[in-house]
Order: sequence, then structure tokens, then C-alpha cells
Amino acid sequence: MRRLILVSFFLLQTAAAWALKPSREWVATPDSLGLRYQTTALATPDHAQLTGWIVEPAVNVPDRHTTMVMAYGDSNNMSYFLWQARALSQGGYRVYLFDYRGFGHSSNFAIDQQQLYYPEFTTDLRTVLADARHRYPRSRTGIIGFSMGTIMGSEVAATSKCDFLVAEGYVANPQQLVAAIFQRSQKVVTLPDAAAEYPQVARRVYCPWLLIGGTADKNTPLADSVVVTRQARWRQRRQVLCFEGGHQEGFYKMSEGEYGDKYVAEVTRFLAGKRRGV
Repeated sequence: MRRLILVSFFLLQTAAAWALKPSREWVATPDSLGLRYQTTALATPDHAQLTGWIVEPAVNVPDRHTTMVMAYGDSNNMSYFLWQARALSQGGYRVYLFDYRGFGHSSNFAIDQQQLYYPEFTTDLRTVLADARHRYPRSRTGIIGFSMGTIMGSEVAATSKCDFLVAEGYVANPQQLVAAIFQRSQKVVTLPDAAAEYPQVARRVYCPWLLIGGTADKNTPLADSVVVTRQARWRQRRQVLCFEGGHQEGFYKMSEGEYGDKYVAEVTRFLAGKRRGV
């Protein structure tokens, strides 16, 4: 019962804010969930200081020799995604979490909380991905992104060496998303100038790409992921996996014996080259 309450708390806290809402305070650390980990400190090319956690695969499962760099959404910090990291660790994956600049324990960054994202967050993700590849040169290394993090994830996958991309709640068009937010709630959300070029990024992503979406997701609809998948060209392997649920509910909805176990199994199936989904 206590575990169910904790998971429910994390689910509520990781819901998209649809504009930046960083938190400086960690709500937990990996050891509180029994995870083996180390803390990292990185400097980006533009001198931001990033703090991260590398969570190792669980000791009682086969090591898949795969590192997943996690890019979360627009609110809170990396500590709110520890249950997802735990599920992936129990599936045999190494998970590299980090705080964007201005989030958690990373360096200060002036943030307008009406803005959806900053291009600097892409620099942060690219820096962490490069560090993961340097630390584990024999490991398959890719990105798992959620909501706003799918913007950073696809941008980095399109411009850096990346072995795979998993994107849940994929943002296909920031302008359409901002318009939908305003229509539903009258909330004004702004975008960086770079957002104008973002819809062209998907065509440059050539690594295997799994897009995960909920049938009840209104702001990042499943249909957008289907379109991106159908637009795949030669040598672009893409697949959609859908679940019955809303935005960022994938791990919760795809749980059987343990939180997120079915989700992780489907990711493993995709990375093994097996077809599934829609």
C-alpha cells in the first residue's frame, strides 16, 4: 500500500505544467528506492553546471548493456522520475538522469515561467548524452524523453550520435500545442524563436525511434506520433506504441506485476527489433 501511495504521488507531480515550472528541491534520491547509483557533475560548452544521477541495472536481472539518458518534461526536476528509472533498472537498463539548468541542483538560469522550453535545454541533454557515451563506450546509448523532453530528445537525436530514441507524449508542433493550451485554458504560453524550425527536425532523426502515446492525450495526441511514424523514409525505423490513458500515464497504465514492467518489456521488444504497436 505504501508503494502504491508513493507511485501515485510521483504520477501527480510529473503531470505536464505546459510552461516551465522548475523545482529546486529533490523529493527523493535513488538510494531511497534501493537503487545503486552515482552522482555526476558536468559542464556544458556554454559553461552551465549540470548535476546528474547514473542508476545502475538491478543486481538480480541480466544487464542489457544499454544506457538510457532521461529527458523529462517542463516541471519539477529529475527526482520526480525515479520510479520510471527504477522500472528501467529492474529491466536491466542503466539510466542517466539529470537536471536541466535552472532545475534541481544544476546551475542557475533565468527562466520565464510562461515559456514552454529553452534551446539551452537541448545543449544540456546533448552534453549528458556525450558523457554517457564517453563513460560507457561499449554500451548502446540513447534517449528516453517525456513531454517537453521529446523536443530536446528529437533535436539531439537528429544532430548527435544516438543509438535509439524513445518518446512518450511526443510534441510534434510546439505552435499547435501552444494554441491548444490557450484554447482549452486561456493560458498564454510562449516559445523561443528556434521553435519555428522544430517541425522539420523529425525528418532528420535516423536512429530507431519508438513513439509512445495515450489514446486520451489531448495536447500531444497519439495521431501526431502516427503521422511522424508514417512519414519515415528508407532507413528510418519508427514504431508507435499506444496505451489507454492520458498524457505521461504510460508507465502507470502499462503495469502488471510491478510498476511499469509491461512498458519496459515493450521498450525491450522494440530495441530488439521486434514489431509491435499500431
